[in-house]
Amino acid sequence: MADLASLGGISAAAGSEARSLFSHSLDRAKSRSADDKPDPNESGLVQYADDEEDRNEDEEEDEIRVSGRRGHLEVRRECPYLDTVNRQLLDFDFEKFCSVSLSNLNVYGCLVCGKYFQGRARSSHAFTHSLDTGHHVFINLHTEKVYCLPDGYQVSDPSLDDIKSVLNPRFSAAQIEQFDRSKQWARALDGTDYIPGMVGLNNIKDTGYVNVIIQSLMRVTPLRNFFLLPANYTPASHSPAAQPTPLVQRFGELVRKVWHPRNFKGQVSPHEFLQAVMLASKKRFLIGQQSDPLDLLSWLLNALHADLAKSAAAAAKAAGKKPRHISSIVHECFQGEMEVIKEVAGKSSNAGDGAGAKRKREGGEEDGEGEDGVRREVSRMPFLMLGLDLPPPPLFKDVMEKNIIPQVPLFNILKKFDGQTVTEVVRPHPARMRYRITRLPRYLILHMKRFKKNNFFIEKNPTLVNFPVKNLELRDYLPLQELEGGGKLRSKYDLIANVVHDGKPGEGSYRAFVQRKSEEAWYEMQDLHVTETLPQMVALSEAYIQIYEQQQD
Repeated sequence: MADLASLGGISAAAGSEARSLFSHSLDRAKSRSADDKPDPNESGLVQYADDEEDRNEDEEEDEIRVSGRRGHLEVRRECPYLDTVNRQLLDFDFEKFCSVSLSNLNVYGCLVCGKYFQGRARSSHAFTHSLDTGHHVFINLHTEKVYCLPDGYQVSDPSLDDIKSVLNPRFSAAQIEQFDRSKQWARALDGTDYIPGMVGLNNIKDTGYVNVIIQSLMRVTPLRNFFLLPANYTPASHSPAAQPTPLVQRFGELVRKVWHPRNFKGQVSPHEFLQAVMLASKKRFLIGQQSDPLDLLSWLLNALHADLAKSAAAAAKAAGKKPRHISSIVHECFQGEMEVIKEVAGKSSNAGDGAGAKRKREGGEEDGEGEDGVRREVSRMPFLMLGLDLPPPPLFKDVMEKNIIPQVPLFNILKKFDGQTVTEVVRPHPARMRYRITRLPRYLILHMKRFKKNNFFIEKNPTLVNFPVKNLELRDYLPLQELEGGGKLRSKYDLIANVVHDGKPGEGSYRAFVQRKSEEAWYEMQDLHVTETLPQMVALSEAYIQIYEQQQD
């Protein structure tokens, strides 16, 4: 007992000495005038001490925990400060950075004022905030554990489950199945009525092009279901290469927040997702700079596929399995295949083969030269979306001195992929191209080439495309091959999302028309504005990007 008492005295003395040293450092920092420059050596030591505090936070907390049992964290079911929690001020949509140190490590959220602070040790910013303001309830934004400061005990109370659910929404397989069947609306804590999956998105600054792409991709059921369950893209392997990238993580979090039926507010801010996009694209897409939603969609689908495939391959390798050709949910939804016939006029590069000769190239491509001296290259390539060429607008006005707005049926511009229509290209060298679709994807993305850049400015083609909202039968207009083995060829599609551009090229704004499957109703979405509309209004818009869903019946 005497030994234990002596050890306790030594520990208390050491703790008292550390606290006095810390108080002395604070006094020195406060007494330093604003004009004095900090000693670089001293600042380095302070930074090193702060890092040590963060790394050894758990060990330090063990020493100050009640009941005198080192290594044991007291967990209480009751806390006298739970009534101070203010859910109206909580917003978990923004990046998890300490509001003082701007660090993203070991960040806690104050459940009283909603601010973020780093750490919970005695010298941490969260601990200081609890003493200065009298705010005592904090949640770890990573582990979702709730603590009471400065007491230091963990709080386990079911009344906090709604906060944890908003911080990190979770869904069961049964809940996911009901999303496309339920017609119910949800009511947020602030009294806003909203539809889960069709909430408004904040336009942070010129990010309307991002919002329309997010709203459109939320209609793709397999993609949505995949990202609603983090276990689908978070492998059990502890290999660093197998862990999901920040882009995949942030996109998954955004999907879960959009479809969460118990939000505290009827809107979502895609701030964390935008930061991940900016980082992954090497600042190709920036907050505050308007961009083309088509460029974002193309980049995002390829980036998500590459990240998911890389993580899956690393997980298979870590498990001792030989990685085969690994696909992803992106390719399963959107990837189709087409045959490309390229005709180039000129002399043959293999004149020794003779006229009409053919040779097999790598990748299953065939080269051949006809008697007319035209070299033909046949190849097959995958695609994620199809670009449709619009006819040029008329140069002259009508008799009423008004501009004529031309119209064209969708089936006319789809002839580009019938295998017979010739498309002239000039880059990288002049050639005649013919395209034929050989495999249809489950979700077909079409984009109308409305914007054309010349040497001086960007022109917008105002041609209206007449398209069906339901029952787009491609078999009637494209020569599709029957499936091997006698399988049923599914070639009928329904529109689920339509992106529209309003205004001048390079400016203007974007809107998205999306369908709610449970009631087959259409909604017009532009940032925070969500209004129900008629299907006829969807067909009258200047379509820019469309997503069609393949009928499975």
